[in-house]
Amino acid sequence: MTDRPLVHVIDDEESVRRGTSFFLKSIGYAVRSWESGAGFLREVRHVESGCILLDIGMPEINGLEVQQQLNERGVTMPVIVLTGHGDIAVAVKAMKAGAVDFLEKPFETEALEDAIRRAFERLAAEKSLMVRAADAEVVLGVLSEREREVLEGLAQGHPNKTIAYYLGISPRTVEVHRANIMIKLKARSLSGALRIAFAAGMGEDRG
Repeated sequence: MTDRPLVHVIDDEESVRRGTSFFLKSIGYAVRSWESGAGFLREVRHVESGCILLDIGMPEINGLEVQQQLNERGVTMPVIVLTGHGDIAVAVKAMKAGAVDFLEKPFETEALEDAIRRAFERLAAEKSLMVRAADAEVVLGVLSEREREVLEGLAQGHPNKTIAYYLGISPRTVEVHRANIMIKLKARSLSGALRIAFAAGMGEDRG
């Protein structure tokens, strides 16, 4: 046991584990590294609670499968997923499954620090789902109808071109709406806007 908040770093790349662990220790976190999701799942009932930094693209069992198994086992430790460049659909899937955030590799240390801080805030004090949904609906009230349609498309994991096709507008117009959404929601990243969208029930599977 340690007085410092613990981060479980799960990544099959030794260089990522080593570099991330060094950085996290330098800013005051305790770290335990795991080279596979399967290894973590075998020990999860006995490990100290903390935040999980989870790579998506691992052999044997990938990050999404690890996250699913954690959910099925009732493990409530907050998860931050690491994705390859452009894996928006994968990131959306992870966030729908409860991930706090996603970071694209190579990630900036400031973004990692911010995501982990929020993960521990969630661990310390989860607001009720109803309150979060009500808050999110109020926040989304600043969006126009078209902006909400674009955000809905993003929440379903669609790329700009697909959203443009469904809405009968150009991809460039989608980009403009997307930029306006970020400004109006005061979101510093796409994941920030998606968190609000999911809390309000957007992105649910249709049919």
